[in-house]
Amino acid sequence: MDDRSFVAAQDFVLDVKRHWTTKVYPALKAEYRQKADRAGAEPQTVAEVADLVADSPLYRGYAWLERHLQRMKYSGRYGLVPYHAARRQALLARLDDLPPEQRAETDPEFAIPKYFTAIDIHQHPGGVWRDDIAGLVYERGARSTTPLLGAKHKDLHGRFTDRVAAAFGQARPARILDMGCGFGKSTGPFWEMFREAEIDGIDLSAPCLKLAAAEAAAAQASRVRFRQMDARATDYPDGSFDLVTSTMLLHEMPPKAIGALLDEARRLLAPGGRMVHLDFWLLPDAFHRFIHYGHARRNNEPYMPPFAEMDVAAELSARGFRNVSVEPFAEAEGVDTADSPTWRFPWTVIAAEA
Repeated sequence: MDDRSFVAAQDFVLDVKRHWTTKVYPALKAEYRQKADRAGAEPQTVAEVADLVADSPLYRGYAWLERHLQRMKYSGRYGLVPYHAARRQALLARLDDLPPEQRAETDPEFAIPKYFTAIDIHQHPGGVWRDDIAGLVYERGARSTTPLLGAKHKDLHGRFTDRVAAAFGQARPARILDMGCGFGKSTGPFWEMFREAEIDGIDLSAPCLKLAAAEAAAAQASRVRFRQMDARATDYPDGSFDLVTSTMLLHEMPPKAIGALLDEARRLLAPGGRMVHLDFWLLPDAFHRFIHYGHARRNNEPYMPPFAEMDVAAELSARGFRNVSVEPFAEAEGVDTADSPTWRFPWTVIAAEA
């Protein structure tokens, strides 16, 4: 396929997704509200919400669009996977054209956990780890994950980094670990904000790490490196970092793995160090939980519901963390985190101190 056809098709998917976000979701929410009012009792469980709306033609259309827009985006005739596969050699040459000291540290014998390889998360064929071009596919797909609306604004990664920096105040972390860094989009704002810090990004996916290293080299970022490593069991000494962070990692792990990650983060933090995660957690009522769990099912995200049901604050306190906070996060100016009129992820900042 030619570039023009690919871009047009991806723009079409994004435009329909905006319609789904701003028109279909509000209509579904209003229909649910009317049915709940007529029932005379506010549903308290996901099953009770499903009893009201699961058979609604509007909900079925909403769910169909969510599932199949993602499929079109990745696997359709003009999808991300066939487009990048047709350009494989040229794309990979860019990633390989780095001096050894700037390349990601990867290991072809690295044992990737089964929970990560068992499913094609996001409907990404083969997942983000199997194919050498998977990082490039993932990066392009991330551009249309959350179609934000309105005026130009700093993206959510930049806003999250600003929030982390504000918590440190005049102090500056000297060593930062970005767990589950993917292709480096979450890491970039940290090296821009904390230019004197040494920053490590770790991830399970070698293709993503190779792209992260290439992007860092292109940005002339210094004091940053990317390593293939399991965040549950790293090779760093105790107390190695002042800041341990992640973005959209916890919801892609089963509860036992999350617990192991939190234990490792606690071990890695220097006394007084901070751990801050940006993820999907705060769901104010049964309707939002129903919508979130449906999203998980339709987008191959099986660990979202058990993570949403964890008592995160209790888990952190039990592991010896102090000053635990779990707070909503606005990914853009003007977003109503309590009751958004349009669809949004339940962005949440989970923070604690060692």
